[in-house]
Amino acid sequence: VQLQSSGGGLVQAGGSLRLSCTPSRRIFSNNGMGWFRQAPGKEREIVAGISWNGGSIYYADSAKGRFTISRDNVKNTVYLQMNSLKPEDTAVYYCAASLFGTVLVGTNNVRYWGQGTLVTVSS
Repeated sequence: VQLQSSGGGLVQAGGSLRLSCTPSRRIFSNNGMGWFRQAPGKEREIVAGISWNGGSIYYADSAKGRFTISRDNVKNTVYLQMNSLKPEDTAVYYCAASLFGTVLVGTNNVRYWGQGTLVTVSS
């Protein structure tokens, strides 16, 4: 089972990026998905989570009002649109699939991790 993430890169503060994650089909349509990030020297933290049908969404306080998580079950892809990026958003961002169909709000119920994509925000 693989979670293929893409879309990271270098952006100036105030800019935008869109991350994409394409999991293996059999773990996607019935599973909650999420985006996490890990900055150097810090623990991995939840950024946003979405339930299997998109009906429930969770955002960390740091993401509220700036980031949007979405999923397209036809295209088999989950997205994280990040706007108004700040230098403190610099981290490796990881896509994750939940054990369950409910929304991810932390690492406890993560079953699969993606390989990570680096986001660097310059000031």
